[in-house]
Amino acid sequence: MTGTDAFAEAQERVKKLSRRPSNQQLLQLYGLYKQATEGDARGSRPGMLDPVGRAKWDAWAARKGTARDEAQRQYVGLVDELARTIG
Repeated sequence: MTGTDAFAEAQERVKKLSRRPSNQQLLQLYGLYKQATEGDARGSRPGMLDPVGRAKWDAWAARKGTARDEAQRQYVGLVDELARTIG
């Protein structure tokens, strides 16, 4: 299975977890997904009145410089870990 295939498969598996990951885990998934699909974060950081948007942007920006294929591998690894720990 290629990295892209494993990444696509992990995107489907994460939707089938037996319970919702923690907010921190969701932010990790979001940041890795955005880095893998769009590259480094662009635009300005959302303001204090948008705490959710700000947290998501920060999770993405924290991955700056990570290659897309590496972000895909990390995403797949995180989904594998979540599948083991929360089903």
